[in-house]
Amino acid sequence: MTVPKDAFRRFQEELAELDRKQQAAQREVTGDARLARAKAEFLALVQRYRLSVADVVAFFPEEEGIQYLQQLIAASETKAKPRKSAKKP
Repeated sequence: MTVPKDAFRRFQEELAELDRKQQAAQREVTGDARLARAKAEFLALVQRYRLSVADVVAFFPEEEGIQYLQQLIAASETKAKPRKSAKKP
């Protein structure tokens, strides 16, 4: 069976189109998306390897490190609140 030259040319064009689509998709991934993905991966590592707060704060930019610490403080305050006992008449 002989393959016509036109079929090979169409095949090459389809491969080139797939390459163009892949490159366009890679360009759509912005720096913010990469940073968000890196943060998610890092937080998974924090849980897996039980990293310290200092390790986490050093990873984030200063503002986000402060925000992370505030979240930790708020979470610990909600857990540490003593239960109110019912008043007896």
